Amino acid sequence: GDTAVVLPAPDPDLQKATNGLCPGLNENYSLALLDIAVGRPIRYASRKETAGYQPGSVGKLAVLLGFFTELAKVCPDSFAQRQDLLCTKEVRGGKWAMYDEHTVPIFNMQTEKLTKRTVIPSDVFLLYEWLDFMMSVSNNGAATVCWREAILMRAFGKAYPDLTEKQAEEYFNTTPRSELSDIAIAVVNEPLRKLGITKDEWRLGQMFVDGGTDRIPPKGGSIGTPIGLMKFLVMLERGLCVDEETSLEMKRLFYMTDRRIRYAASSALRDAAVYFKSGSLYKCRPEEGYTCEKYKGNVDNFMNSVAIIEHPDGTTYLVVLMSNVRKKNSANDHTALAASIDRKVRGI
Repeated sequence: GDTAVVLPAPDPDLQKATNGLCPGLNENYSLALLDIAVGRPIRYASRKETAGYQPGSVGKLAVLLGFFTELAKVCPDSFAQRQDLLCTKEVRGGKWAMYDEHTVPIFNMQTEKLTKRTVIPSDVFLLYEWLDFMMSVSNNGAATVCWREAILMRAFGKAYPDLTEKQAEEYFNTTPRSELSDIAIAVVNEPLRKLGITKDEWRLGQMFVDGGTDRIPPKGGSIGTPIGLMKFLVMLERGLCVDEETSLEMKRLFYMTDRRIRYAASSALRDAAVYFKSGSLYKCRPEEGYTCEKYKGNVDNFMNSVAIIEHPDGTTYLVVLMSNVRKKNSANDHTALAASIDRKVRGI
């Protein structure tokens, strides 16, 4: 059936090559790799593919899918209608967007000046801009606003395009919090289940900033695994995330990453198209002789990368890399691994 992903058995050669990556890697690394180059048999390899990690910002992909799933119900007749709504409907962030340190690009059409700053409650942006900020600069406030709008689409259906902020706020103020929680979780998790991704493979349990969790209580926790995220990438490539046009639009949003960081920063990928999302989450506690820094948590230090790599020569593959190496910023390791994986896929 088209609704579930069955990944192929590991390819002996690619699996051997993948195992060879790992002497330098400690136990806190997991990966899934699928070579889908045209004109060759599909090859799969993995390492600890079912191990669970905090997804961090990679969880925003569930928001992206949930958003487009609800949008298709609001405008079922044509994709052009959906694009029109994305590019004409403006919504205010409000407290929902607070607080996030990732700056967003703001272009003033009159002065033709580009500024970058953090989001403020009074900011009003197009739906498409909020989606872009969630994906390109990984803004947590934007991700929460996109999730909020997906909930409103679910609640108001065909009435959503004309929904006012006042009506939306009234809905959130009058709906019981436990009910809001259930709807919020359903909106971002049901589409994953529909793709055949189980709740142990990938689930999202709470909004990305306090402004969201203050209104909608978290539920069920968040987890991500290489196999869960790989299934998502496969469905995206097959055009089965909602429909073909939606899958392509989501893939476009992957491509518009502000700059290539971590996995995507590898010089081996310089000439390739890289559709990429990274996520991290770190947690510290006081420890004698250790000073905590960004991405160097001594309790947890998650760093995750999902990528679709398309080289000009036709080499094409999907990769999910998840790590939890404490006290160390794994960005350079992710970059080095990208080059190694690229060589292994090419058989160099």
